[in-house]
Amino acid sequence: MKKERRVTSNIEFQSIIQHKRYVSNGSFVIYIKRRKQEYSRVGISVSKKLGSAVERNKIKRQCRMMLQTLFELELKFDAVVIVRQGYLTKSYAENEKL
Repeated sequence: MKKERRVTSNIEFQSIIQHKRYVSNGSFVIYIKRRKQEYSRVGISVSKKLGSAVERNKIKRQCRMMLQTLFELELKFDAVVIVRQGYLTKSYAENEKL
């Protein structure tokens, strides 16, 4: 995922979350906001409660790989993915199906 396809600033994260359109399950909460530009962007948030920095970075890498298929659709949206505690109890394959 290219850096231009990521939501990076705190202000952007907050504006997407405050838009209050979301989908959730045991592993993730995904907040979505429409975008006028020609490509979509995603930000990933992993709490410190999920482990050390090494473990959190591993979770972020896995989430980016799961989201690669969404970028092939060329939809126009901004999204914030918040990883929940339930992510750790499932395998990568189970989380990818969600």
